[in-house]
Formats: sequence, structure tokens, C-alpha cells
Amino acid sequence: MKVILRDDVKDLGRAGDTVSVAEGYGRNYLLPKKLAVVASVPNVKRLEQELNGKKGRERRVARDAQGLADRLAAEPLIIATNVGEGGKLFGSVTSADIEQALAARHIEIDKRKIEMEDAIKTVGTYTVTVKLHADVTAQVTVQVVDKNPAAAAPAKAEDAKTEK
Repeated sequence: MKVILRDDVKDLGRAGDTVSVAEGYGRNYLLPKKLAVVASVPNVKRLEQELNGKKGRERRVARDAQGLADRLAAEPLIIATNVGEGGKLFGSVTSADIEQALAARHIEIDKRKIEMEDAIKTVGTYTVTVKLHADVTAQVTVQVVDKNPAAAAPAKAEDAKTEK
């Protein structure tokens, strides 16, 4: 049976390919799941139009994702949190915290698309990867700072007085 694939099918082909498959595989799996259509002249023309529209939409989405990646890379994301001695955080900064900080900038990104090896546990500057699209990733600079820097300054001043 000859079919035209509407979507990419692993170990079979990419969308738009015409392939020969076993009757049962085509009739019982590919056609009911709308992964393919029977190869006929009207189906070929209709599928070409669908694929052209899909490619155009995909290019638009990728272009929008690249614009968002540029916005994210342009300025650092500052996260203020409670800090203890030695610059260690009470708790940690996770992808959920970064998601909330981005939402405050009116940028909606799912926390599952934020890739971090480990949670951030100390004050500093970090680079985090955000997967925006299949072909587009953004490098976001995250600066973790003390929420209450005034509390740390008097402690340092007192330490300096006691040393004299």
C-alpha cells in the first residue's frame, strides 16, 4: 500500500514522503491516527498545500522564538532572595523561581523548558538555558542577590569596628 506521510513517523519517513507499507500497518495504524493518507492525486495536492501552510507557520513561530531569545539575552534576570552567612541562600533558586521572575516581566515560559543542572544555592551570576522552540534556545543571565542588603552592611561595619 502506498501512503503519503502527514507527520514524521520514526523509522518510516518525514512528513510529505511517499512510502510503501504493509496493508495492515497502513489501514490499522497510519490511517486511523491520521499520520498518513492513501497516495492518490487529490490527496497529494491537498497534502502539499497543508505542508506549505505548516512550514510557513513553523517559520513564523521560530522567528518569534528567536525574537524572544534576543529579549531574554539582552538584560539579566535579577532574583532577590534571603541570604545567610557566606552568601549561601536560605533554600535555593529553582526553575520555578526563574519562571516567576520571567512572568513578572510578562514573559510566559513553562518551568519545564528552563534547563538547570542543579538548583542555585549561592549568591552570584549564573547562565541558564531556556528551550523556546525545537531550533531556538536562549541563554538567560540570572543574578541572585540578597533581598535585604542593608542587613549585611551593618554587620560588616560592626566587624570592622571590633577589629580596631
